[in-house]
This record gives sequence, C-alpha cells and structure tokens, in this order.
Amino acid sequence: WRKKQSDVMQFVLRIRTWEYRQLPVIHRCSRPSRVEKARMLGYRAKQGFVIYRVRVRRGGRKRQVRKGQVCGKPKTVGVNKLKPKRNHRSIAESRVGRRVPELRVLNSYWVAQDSTFKFYEVILVDPFHKAIRKDSRIN
Repeated sequence: WRKKQSDVMQFVLRIRTWEYRQLPVIHRCSRPSRVEKARMLGYRAKQGFVIYRVRVRRGGRKRQVRKGQVCGKPKTVGVNKLKPKRNHRSIAESRVGRRVPELRVLNSYWVAQDSTFKFYEVILVDPFHKAIRKDSRIN
C-alpha cells in the first residue's frame, strides 16, 4: 500500500474504484480490503467486529440556498467556494454511524479514490456482543 504509483497498484485501484461505484453508497464488507491497516486501527477477525465501506463525494461544499441568493451581509454571501469544516474521513464515519446506530464506530481508513469519490472502510464494534463483552482488552 506504500507504492500506489506502481503500474500494478494503479490498475488494481482503478478496477476497485469501478467496482465500488456500482455498489450502494454505504454497504457492509465481508472482510477488510486492507487487513494490515484495519488490524493496526483495532480490527480483529472475531465476532462483533464489522466493516462498512462508504463513499463520499469529493470537493468543497456548495451552500444550499434558493437561486444562489444569500440573504444577509456581504461577508456571508459565498455560495460556491466554501470548504466543509470536517474532513471526508470524519464525514464518512458519521454517515455510517447514523446508518447503524446499534454499533460503535471504532476507526476508519482510506481504500480508494477517483475524480468524484473517496472510498473509506469504517470499523464498527457491537458493544453488546458476548465475544466483545468477555474480552477485557476490547471491552
């Protein structure tokens, strides 16, 4: 994963981004696509751990106002060149957290990107699962 510029890696990432674009915005993965990164961030291959993949649209945000007209002082008049306060990864985590409120978001990591989207995998934990509750290191 360090040599993303190599020909083989570029080809694999291009195929993966195409595949991820065909799937729903938020969907569950059977296993992490970057196992070593997931394990570094706390994932373990045991019951109670879940991986969700999410895509976030890249770029700045556009203010949602009628006909592009902002009422108020000239300082707040911008519509197009606004940047969100939070980064894409944080937005991805919160979207998955809202989708599955019974699980807790543990961490997340980048998996792919193209011109339009960034793709992240979010690690979630079921705090009420027996395997998680019995393990003193996780609980």
